[in-house]
Amino acid sequence: AIDPVTPTTLYAGTQGGGVFKSMDSGETWSSVIDGLTASFVYTLTIDPATPTSLYAGTEAGMFKSTDGAESWNTVNTGLADAYVGVLAIDPATPGTLYAGTWINGVFKSTDGGESWNAANTGLTTSQISAVSIDPSNSAVLYVGTQNGGVFKSTDSGASWSAVNSGLTNIFISTLVVDPATPTTLYVGTQGDGVFKSTDGGATWNTVNSGLTHDGVATLAIDPAMPSNLYTGTMGSGLFKSTDSGATWSTANTGLAAVSVTALAIDPSTSTTLYAGTLGGGLFRTTNSGATWSRAHTGLVAVSVIALAIDPGTPTTLYAGLPGEGVFKSTDSGANWSAVNTGLTATSVYALAIDPVTTTTLYAGTEDGGAFKSTDGGASWSAVTGGLDNNPVNDLVVDPATPTTVYTATQFGGVFKSTDGGATWKASNTGLTATSVSELVIDPATPTTLYAGTQEGIFKSTDGGETWSATNAGLTDTYITTLVIDPATSTTLYVGTDNGVFQSIDGGASWNPINHDLTSTNVFSLSIHPAAPTTLYAATLAGLFALEIDK
Repeated sequence: AIDPVTPTTLYAGTQGGGVFKSMDSGETWSSVIDGLTASFVYTLTIDPATPTSLYAGTEAGMFKSTDGAESWNTVNTGLADAYVGVLAIDPATPGTLYAGTWINGVFKSTDGGESWNAANTGLTTSQISAVSIDPSNSAVLYVGTQNGGVFKSTDSGASWSAVNSGLTNIFISTLVVDPATPTTLYVGTQGDGVFKSTDGGATWNTVNSGLTHDGVATLAIDPAMPSNLYTGTMGSGLFKSTDSGATWSTANTGLAAVSVTALAIDPSTSTTLYAGTLGGGLFRTTNSGATWSRAHTGLVAVSVIALAIDPGTPTTLYAGLPGEGVFKSTDSGANWSAVNTGLTATSVYALAIDPVTTTTLYAGTEDGGAFKSTDGGASWSAVTGGLDNNPVNDLVVDPATPTTVYTATQFGGVFKSTDGGATWKASNTGLTATSVSELVIDPATPTTLYAGTQEGIFKSTDGGETWSATNAGLTDTYITTLVIDPATSTTLYVGTDNGVFQSIDGGASWNPINHDLTSTNVFSLSIHPAAPTTLYAATLAGLFALEIDK
């Protein structure tokens, strides 16, 4: 977010590091988190009338600062959902705000965030991913959703109606309104590129000519010349259009990160832009995207998505980072070095090591499918035959037959390779969920696998050939993490937004085991290898250890 009065003052929200502030156009940054008890900041919005007042939407609700982020306070009264992903301020009445949440729809405040009320009449979905206000008429609003397209309100959020002609069931990731012609709108989608409407959302058409990546994370319109647009993609960096979206071309020179998740344009000098990236830090351009340079000195928040430990030499570790590739440590993490030769896709979401030949490892990426190294990460080659460059969320290697490898993908379910990744085929019979986040393999019976999805747990007993749902007792089927007890492979644990569940019968039934777990948003689970009754849970509130009574 850029201060509209003093554009050299910037604010950055990070995943895991809270908020940072720069007072020199991004040359240097400092952490500003006094009172900000949440570390994952999904949206930052500045009050246009009083720029020292700003709001941060986080995994713990809404926070407000009235002193330029020097201190923060929660402003959550009536806000039923902790996850605030998007926020819009009424430019005519800055005390009026609209917050989009991940699971409970839209909330409205008319007192600067002090109190909130649900504003969901007419919304047929509660998963909100974008909120925008018509700058010429603040009673007109638009929201983008994860599973219901676009909705429009003409009465300040009192009621909504779908405006989805051409957008049915498309995941909307970002939505912007043309400031000069507010009946012109653009939406970016997770898998279908950019759409444009010239009639206030009544009808939509794709505008993807030259846009070679269809996963769009963010859009920005040049306020001085609205025919200039910028779109940040999840895998191919930045694209620019100078003809209102009719055609696009890359604008990545110097942008050393492939996933651009946030864009901000200097309101006083629109040739200056800032790009926030997934794991690559912050970049600045002063020539409308022709060239970019790093602008994140002091911005120390780093995201590590995947970790793997060499089972033969446990002092050797590998870390996968979004936008930065793979790093390796040979001294238990004291020092790290990048090992990316041949790794043409740099957002690494999964790592797996061959348990027999530990110099062989696999990397699953968001933007290039799977890669393989046979020399301990020194060099990599793509192994995507049949995988179709699907974003890979997880990888597992068969411990009995290490040439058999499985991948969990974002859009294509599960793929299997029996030749060490040389070729892949989809293995999805019975698997109704296309987005698979986690895979585990039974160490005692490697033909048995479990897949964690947004629709719960699926189990295969024939090496992934067929799957069946196994969710009895799960009160939350959005699975974030899944582990199997190495000593008793019929015992499994899953993490969800509602805590931890345990199965002692191979997934046939599940029971919650949250005990003293004060934060139920569980992202990762790990079992103590020497004491399998000790389970560690990584949550938004930190790390917990659970002693499991079997």
